[in-house]
Amino acid sequence: RLGKCMMDKGDEVPRALQEQTASSIEESLALLDEWHGKAGGRIRYCFAPRFAISCTRELLARVGELARVRGVMVHTHASENRTECELVQQESGLRNITYLDSVGLTGRHVALAHCVHLSNDEIRTLKTTGTNVVHCPSSNLKLGSGIAPVVTLLEEGVSVSLGADGAACNNRLDMFTEMRTAALLQKGLHGPEVLPASRVLRMATIDGARALGLDSEIGSLEVGKRADVAVVRLDRLHATPVTDVVSALVYSAEQDDVDTVIIDGDLLMREREFLRLNEREIIWDAQLHRKVLAADLRG
Repeated sequence: RLGKCMMDKGDEVPRALQEQTASSIEESLALLDEWHGKAGGRIRYCFAPRFAISCTRELLARVGELARVRGVMVHTHASENRTECELVQQESGLRNITYLDSVGLTGRHVALAHCVHLSNDEIRTLKTTGTNVVHCPSSNLKLGSGIAPVVTLLEEGVSVSLGADGAACNNRLDMFTEMRTAALLQKGLHGPEVLPASRVLRMATIDGARALGLDSEIGSLEVGKRADVAVVRLDRLHATPVTDVVSALVYSAEQDDVDTVIIDGDLLMREREFLRLNEREIIWDAQLHRKVLAADLRG
């Protein structure tokens, strides 16, 4: 899933990035029409309002309406830190999740990143609406946001998957790091028996696919689904010996252990070598665009 970040208000939004409500919606609709379903269905567009305090109520409500009419997902961030929650309460008179629910941004087609600071009523709203929570443990720790109540959410029947947030708030964008960190955080709070490796692996795979509305196509190896496969080597020193494969994937494996990657049946990486991309060119291009973006923000 991909979507253009939508921001039409807020003192914390750089002027170069702040949009007009109508133009933000218009551009998102144009991108939806251009990209949704491309690359053999591998590209899916979603509406992506930044979060409640950087979007007007008008924009959020319109996104909620359009998402239902057009049948696409919505991804936004919610209840990441206490300051955000306080600002939403001051501006709307409602708790964050309650406010999003009031503008139509809850439901099975909605994925909310973070959800660190939640009331019991908000958790019930997430459950009854079927809204998906995307837990981003490394980002939450780096930014000092807090620790999401993952165990409580799962016990209440809320769908929780794993994410990494943006590169600026995470750096590594490594799902192996997120799996390990998510498991260790909850064990530190609730004891060694909670969030076993098998559940964490599900959060990183089939539950993540469900949060994207794609669990009928990807997220598990089943007949009839797209052939998305990652072959992970567990014969390296840091993972040896292996007594339980699932536990090794969650607690021992690293991103450099991924040997082969197949996406929708296409072989993209073999023996750690990209078959269709030039790694050095990607690094060079990223460094160049970083300078361009930094200059745009200053200007």
